Amino acid sequence: MLAKLTAKNQLTLPKAATAAVGAAEYFDVQARDGVIILTPVRLQRADAVRAKLAELSLTEQDIDAAIAWARQRVAGPAAAAPAKSRKAARPKP
Repeated sequence: MLAKLTAKNQLTLPKAATAAVGAAEYFDVQARDGVIILTPVRLQRADAVRAKLAELSLTEQDIDAAIAWARQRVAGPAAAAPAKSRKAARPKP
């Protein structure tokens, strides 16, 4: 397959190439050893993340505990400061 780079540095991917990797609006772009590598990135919306959390029956307390645990593991006991409530920071749907 052949694709042409325009004067504006834009590239149109052949339909066969995009069909082979599935629907994607964004691509991660890397250059290695003179080769450009495009990897499809599928962004998850916040509602999809919330649905997954609900499916796993995770509560806000579970998440706060996990964050505190992770901070302790990375930086030692001093980094495990009490977590602030996320209710005030969370945007309303």
